[in-house]
Amino acid sequence: MRKSNFALRLQPSLLDEARRTADEEGVALNQFINVAVAEKLSAIRTESFFRERARRANIPGAIEILKRMGEGNPPGKGDELPDSERLYAVGSGRRKRTAPTGARSTRLPLKGRSG
Repeated sequence: MRKSNFALRLQPSLLDEARRTADEEGVALNQFINVAVAEKLSAIRTESFFRERARRANIPGAIEILKRMGEGNPPGKGDELPDSERLYAVGSGRRKRTAPTGARSTRLPLKGRSG
């Protein structure tokens, strides 16, 4: 592995915090900074990857596929949800939302549907 030197100018408070954290982690400050830069580069590349994937996505096509998922097929053995986790009451006709149990639901309502 090729190594290079780079004069890095940090604010004194940031340098002090980095030294303390590196010490708490039991690593050299140089190693801590290398890992921090690598993590940041990874996060930026990951964001770029998903932005590019989203740009090429066929959203209407994906929604059509999701609408067909499981249509007319009951859950397979072992795939059933416990009653406390079900979002909708099981029955004929239009599905009705059951009263929430436990933790508050984080699901967003579907656009154009009332519920």
